[in-house]
Amino acid sequence: MSLRDELLKPIWFAFTALDVDKSGKVSKSQLKVLSHNLCTVMKIPHDPVALEEHFKDDDEGPVSNQGYMPYLNKFILDKATGDFCRQDFNTMCWTLCYRKNLDQCQLLISNEDAFKIWCIFIFLSEDRYPLIIVSEEIEYFLRKLTEAMGGIWVEERFESYKLHLDAKQQCLSAWDLIRLVSSGQFSKGMDLQTLSMGINEVYQELIMDVLKQGYMMKKGHKRKNWTERWFVLKPNLIYYYVSEDLTEKKGDIVLDGNYTVESLADKEGKKCLFMIKSPQKSFEISASDKKKKHEWMQAIQTCVTVLRQGRQAPHREARRKRREMRLKQQADQEELALRMKELQMANEAKQQELENMRKALEEAATNAAEEERRRLQTQTELQDRYQMDLEKEKMVRQQMEEQIAKKSTELEQYLQRVHELENMYKQLEDALEDERRARQDEEMVRKLQARLLEEEAAKRAELELIHLQQQQAISETEAEKQELQRERQAKEHALQIAMNQLTELEQERQGALQQYQTVMKKLEAAANNTKSWKHKVAEHEGLLRLIQPGSKGQQLFTNWGPSAFTDNELSQREKQWQDMKNQVTPAQ
Repeated sequence: MSLRDELLKPIWFAFTALDVDKSGKVSKSQLKVLSHNLCTVMKIPHDPVALEEHFKDDDEGPVSNQGYMPYLNKFILDKATGDFCRQDFNTMCWTLCYRKNLDQCQLLISNEDAFKIWCIFIFLSEDRYPLIIVSEEIEYFLRKLTEAMGGIWVEERFESYKLHLDAKQQCLSAWDLIRLVSSGQFSKGMDLQTLSMGINEVYQELIMDVLKQGYMMKKGHKRKNWTERWFVLKPNLIYYYVSEDLTEKKGDIVLDGNYTVESLADKEGKKCLFMIKSPQKSFEISASDKKKKHEWMQAIQTCVTVLRQGRQAPHREARRKRREMRLKQQADQEELALRMKELQMANEAKQQELENMRKALEEAATNAAEEERRRLQTQTELQDRYQMDLEKEKMVRQQMEEQIAKKSTELEQYLQRVHELENMYKQLEDALEDERRARQDEEMVRKLQARLLEEEAAKRAELELIHLQQQQAISETEAEKQELQRERQAKEHALQIAMNQLTELEQERQGALQQYQTVMKKLEAAANNTKSWKHKVAEHEGLLRLIQPGSKGQQLFTNWGPSAFTDNELSQREKQWQDMKNQVTPAQ
């Protein structure tokens, strides 16, 4: 919201209060006083001649607010710079309007609290005249007030109150809002002092832009001592005073996007420390507890972020978003109403079209009824004419029937003769047909017999060829069988000879083994005797050395003499014989 729009709302209240007759007009003398007061409060040079020049054509009677607006814009609002005390400006406008609209005796709150609620109303009201506050902003204010008083917001209570607002289009004037807060409907269980403190806290935040305030310890820059100060946080400033009455200001911190907030460790006996730091200067502060430290750090960091991003204060940004949302909803509702109107017009056009169609159908039905009446009349006339023709035709028919009866007798006789001739012709045709069929059957039988004889001859030649092939195959098979039989018998004979030889070899081998065992026993006995003899000679004489016996390795004996076959040769021959036997067995 621009400065002009913010200033115009309190001025509207002052102008409306001067309009005693509620005619929308105020006398020129009253406007002179109002203009002088506005210029004085807003620190603008007042030019009374300019007002006279502006209203030189309206010397008689009062002037309207529309006539005053060009002067107000040109000579007052266009010159406003914002370096004046806004509270004094609001107080002047409040002084002009509150006595006319409020009965102080019926209010439970003080005049100061009523003034603060009026200022909050101006902040939250819509940008249209007469000024009103909608239900959404009423809820926002009452919720803020309840939280400031430490109460619990009851949604059902406000919803019940909104039902009462339906008759008033869910909005209130400034004086209705003051009466609502004064009635205590949303502050039940709270005393007037708590209510006053809650109103002041909301006023400080929304109007004075005080985002947070409270006592904290601050470290001095020169003496480095810790002193308790009352801190007041605004969107771009932090003031600190000696006490909360704000009478003695000790300094301020001008915030910008370069500031940072850092947490510090406990030191020098101080706890819950944090630092507000800028490239030029730093401030060390100690909060009373961790919760207060976190709240202050978060609030200051939020202000720095808002300044860095070039946005308004949080509550002003929230108000702007709520208004944009309402405007969007209003635009959507207007668009919906426009569409509904278009649909209604289309519906009316359809209704008119249906009405025209209904009239056309009624007219068509009337024409159809008239046509049906004419058709029925014509049909009746045709039926009468048809009845007369039918009677005439009936008489002619009787005469014709008599003639037909005579002719039918003659016709029957003629037909009987024709029938007899037809029977004779049919019998003749049947006899000819039977003869023709007999000849065809005979010819078919002959052809069939000839075809069967040809097929039989071909089959017989084929069978003889197959028989010759079978005889030839049997002869070849028999020769091969005899050849295989002879080979099998030769192999069996050779196998039998090999088996006999193997048996003989086995017997000879057994005999050789027996001889070998006998010789071994003799050698062992001789060796034992030799050992005993050798021992005796060595023991008694010690001079003789006997010749040692030969190798005691196993000697093989066969029927061909000693060492004719070794064990390897015998096992190889046995393996060859076994392979030969395995080859003969499959051949059989």
